Amino acid sequence: MTAHFSQAAQDLHSVRDYLRFAVSRFHQAGLFFGHGSSDAYDEAVYLVLHTLHLPLDRLEPFLDARLTERERAEVLNIIERRVQERIPAAYLTREAFLGEFSFYVDERVIVPRSFIAELLRTRLSPWIAEPEAVGSVLDMCTGSGCLAILAAHEFPHARVDAVDLSPDALAVAQHNVEDYELQDRVRLVQSDLFSKLGNNKYDLIISNPPYVDAPSVAALPQEYLHEPPLALGSGEDGLDATRVILKHAAQHLTDNGILIVEIGHNRDLLEAEYPKLPFTWLDVTAGDQFVFMLHRNDLLS
Repeated sequence: MTAHFSQAAQDLHSVRDYLRFAVSRFHQAGLFFGHGSSDAYDEAVYLVLHTLHLPLDRLEPFLDARLTERERAEVLNIIERRVQERIPAAYLTREAFLGEFSFYVDERVIVPRSFIAELLRTRLSPWIAEPEAVGSVLDMCTGSGCLAILAAHEFPHARVDAVDLSPDALAVAQHNVEDYELQDRVRLVQSDLFSKLGNNKYDLIISNPPYVDAPSVAALPQEYLHEPPLALGSGEDGLDATRVILKHAAQHLTDNGILIVEIGHNRDLLEAEYPKLPFTWLDVTAGDQFVFMLHRNDLLS
C-alpha cells in the first residue's frame, strides 16, 4: 500500500470518509468510467458498498457507520487497485449488472454492456407480437452469456444457443447459466460465428459482436486493455464480424425470423456498404444509431 493510502487507513473512519476519499483519488487519477458506472461518485459508492457487503441501493443509513480495522483495509485495497491498476470495477468485484440481472465476470470476457439488453426487457415489442411463440433464439458472440440468459427469461418457451469462439468466455457463460439454473434451456456452443451451427434455424438471432475499429482500439483507455482483445476489435473498420453475420444469418433464420445486431458508431459506414438492405434502427437510451433489425426476407432481397 502506498504512503497515501497508508495514511488514509489511520485518518479515515466512516463510510462517508472512505467514499469521499475514493472520489478524490478517482478524480486525481483521471480514471475512465465505461463499465457500468458513469462517474467517480457512482463507482465509489458501488465499490465501497460492495466491499462492505451492504445493500447496493441503500447508502444513506450507513454513511456515518465506522469501519473495523479489517474493513478499512479491504476498502482501501479495492480503491487502490482501481487507481493503480486501472482495473474496471466489474473485474474487481467479479460482478456486472444488466438491469436487475447480475452476472459473474472476470478478465476472460468483456464487461457486459449492451443496448440489446434494453430491447429484451420489452420482449422486442412491437417487433415480436407473441413472445410465448418464440421457440428458438441464437445469441451470437455471447461472452458472459448475459444476453442469452436475458433472452431465456423473456422468451420462456425458447431454447437458446449461446455461441462464442473463445472457450474461456464460454467457461464464464457456463458459470452464469448454472447460476440461473438454465442448463436445460441454454446450450453453449464454441464456434467461429455460424461455422459449427449446421442447419440450425432460429426465430430470433441477437448479436453484440466485436465492432471497434482499429484506430479506436489503438486509442482505448487503459481500463479497456484488461478486456479480451477478441471481444473488442473487428478489423480495420470494426465491421468484419457484422459482415459475416449479414452474409449467413438468413440461412439460420426461420421464415418469419428476425436479426438484431449492435454495431456501435458504425451506422453510416454500414448503410453506405449495404445501400439495398432496409435496416430498421431501434430506439435505445442512447438514440437510434446503434442497433439494427432485419427480417429474414430483407436479407434475401
